[in-house]
Amino acid sequence: MSIGQLFDLTGKVALVTGGSRGLGRQIVLAFAQAGADVVITSRKADNCREVAAEVEALGRRALAHPCHIGHWDEIDGLVEAAYGHFGTVDILVNNAGMSPLAPSSDETSEELFDKVVAVNFKGPFRLGALVARRMADSGGGCIINVSSTGALMPQPMYGPYAGAKAALNTLTQVLALEYAPTVRVNTLSAGPFLTDIARNWPEEIRATTRSAVGRPGSPEEIVTSALYLASPASSYTNGALLRVDGGLY
Repeated sequence: MSIGQLFDLTGKVALVTGGSRGLGRQIVLAFAQAGADVVITSRKADNCREVAAEVEALGRRALAHPCHIGHWDEIDGLVEAAYGHFGTVDILVNNAGMSPLAPSSDETSEELFDKVVAVNFKGPFRLGALVARRMADSGGGCIINVSSTGALMPQPMYGPYAGAKAALNTLTQVLALEYAPTVRVNTLSAGPFLTDIARNWPEEIRATTRSAVGRPGSPEEIVTSALYLASPASSYTNGALLRVDGGLY
């Protein structure tokens, strides 16, 4: 198999949560450029449709399906819509997440705690389990859980977020073992990236990071790692955690 074939996603169907902006949008467009058809989901239908139009402009098929990934009862409908439209899901990217800052750990409300855990862990658990089961029953597939270096280097006042992402890292290993050998599940642990969320960061943080590279990443710099984990190039990579954070320390 040639190098080009190793990263070829022609004929594959990918489902990307949080796919209408930021890292998710970059992953959607990269997968489409590599030949995949894509299901784009996020909370806002209009945003999903905009990215679906970009995918179609690249010559691929797209399905825009709004879903709040933190709402367990919406996830079954997302899965049914994806399989009903395309007949399969070969690649799942659990990318949707949220990281609100609380005033302090003792001032964190139950509502905020539940919301953060729901989006960053409960939703990926439910969606990952449903899709992994179908993948295993139909010959295989791969799942990428987009986590955060916040789980590896937690900071004050981010307890629910860091804890939920740490749980997501563990979920990767659980699903990789449970649905082996035909389903591969890996973690892409992202560092600071200059997505739309970063617009509110102080200028100093936007310019420098405490890392080997010394700066935040551009959204397109996540693409090659996502393509690797989604493609035959990573056929022997399972249950792994890949840091893409510029070498944070």
